[in-house]
Amino acid sequence: MTIAIRPATPADLPLIAQFIRDLAEYEKLAHEVRFDETGLGEKLFGPRPYAEVVIGEIEGTPQGFALFFHNFSTFEGRPGLYLEDLFVRPAARGSGLGKALLAHLARLCVDRDCARLEWSVLDWNAPAIGFYQSLGARLMDEWTVMRVDGDALTDLAAA
Repeated sequence: MTIAIRPATPADLPLIAQFIRDLAEYEKLAHEVRFDETGLGEKLFGPRPYAEVVIGEIEGTPQGFALFFHNFSTFEGRPGLYLEDLFVRPAARGSGLGKALLAHLARLCVDRDCARLEWSVLDWNAPAIGFYQSLGARLMDEWTVMRVDGDALTDLAAA
């Protein structure tokens, strides 16, 4: 079995959009998907890309993706990579593609002198947590994610 990881191109936009929808369905969050493909394409492939995407293929067929971007650690004084989304189609799970995608991102971290690779995982997703821990990831239990969005974001911006 041949696994390959490649950078996404604008031609992959419909595939990326479908992977995002499939991930949202798996996470029981399909009701929160609000992007339109044109806007997504602009943010990923326009003059100022906000994130990068790699496509994972098995035998030349796209079976998964990772969407990530740089963050920055003031304590380390170095950038890091934040993995926003990782998805492998159910039929391809167990093939090694998820590990290959994460290993690819880890190599990018090393190549780009990043201090760390981070991501969030839903607390109910025990299979994913176990998989990530088997790769050496550790839970950051002392941190709580905070978010401001919607009307609260608009109100805060106006303050």
